[in-house]
Amino acid sequence: MTVTGGSSLPKDEVDRMRQEAEQYAEEDHRRREAAETRNQGEQLVYQTEKFLKDNEDKVPAEVKTEVETAVAELKDKLKGEDTAEIRTATEKVAAVSQKLGQAMYADAQAAQGAAGAAGDGQQAKADDDVVDAEIVDEEKPKGGASA
Repeated sequence: MTVTGGSSLPKDEVDRMRQEAEQYAEEDHRRREAAETRNQGEQLVYQTEKFLKDNEDKVPAEVKTEVETAVAELKDKLKGEDTAEIRTATEKVAAVSQKLGQAMYADAQAAQGAAGAAGDGQQAKADDDVVDAEIVDEEKPKGGASA
């Protein structure tokens, strides 16, 4: 911290303020870190619950149960003040919730593969009916008008 300019404070008062700022800097850092960790946890709970609600029919039951258990654990940790426990529970929910995305992706790939297999026979028949052609306009414009 640098104090410059014409201050009406005496030098010893400025020095005392600087020492207090340095003294409480670490405590301020811990408070900010705790608040950020708590916010991340709360945000992850909200996003995960919303994702589960929006896609409940697409998520396998065993993955859904595992994610819901991790989210409940995180909610319980958020009631307390232990930043390390909140961070650990948040990381667990993040790791487990990735399984949701993997399950959704695998389900989409399987559905796409099934649709592709059913459509292959029709696609082959449609390719047989294709005729390459070129359209030739034999009429030339008359006159010298140009655009």
